[in-house]
Amino acid sequence: MSETFDEATTLKRRTFVAASTAVAGLPLLSSDRLPTATAAATPAPADRLSTVRLTVNGEQRTARVDNRTSLLDLLREHLDLPGTKKGCDQGACGACTVLVDDRRVNACLTLAVMHQGARVTTIEGLARGEQLHPLQQAFIDHDGLQCGYCTPGQVMSGVACIAEGHTGSRAEIREWMSGNLCRCGAYTNIVSAIEQTAKEA
Repeated sequence: MSETFDEATTLKRRTFVAASTAVAGLPLLSSDRLPTATAAATPAPADRLSTVRLTVNGEQRTARVDNRTSLLDLLREHLDLPGTKKGCDQGACGACTVLVDDRRVNACLTLAVMHQGARVTTIEGLARGEQLHPLQQAFIDHDGLQCGYCTPGQVMSGVACIAEGHTGSRAEIREWMSGNLCRCGAYTNIVSAIEQTAKEA
């Protein structure tokens, strides 16, 4: 039994060492192939730029951006609205959820130029002055947050979930909120906050 184990272990070690040696033997990228700070800072050619006009949180906003700019980066870096968070940047966590024409959208997955003339609502646009949106208040009442990083996306998705009528049960709320991840595990309280707000709406 021990001989078989030792033999299998030896084979795995040999495979690992052989693979490591092969990788170590690859030539490294020469410095002239690495991107430089100057290259990264070089502005995009004019034919790659577009002027994007949006109504963001009820205000007309305009920005000239590279055609490859995501809606998330437009909001955070060009319009100075950092409430919408950049989490995975791959559409998997929901931290960047905003409303586009009243529909929830992962802002990291869509290009800004695709939403010319659209109405965009971010977490900054929910409150009315000092008065919080009912769901924002419910998140506070039910401790629906811990670190708070995912909270803007959770709230925006929750607002849409209520508007869409997907609040018939706690299970339904969980299903329709499943695109928003909370690393702190505040899901039970998030569901309670949405449930309360839906009942009071």
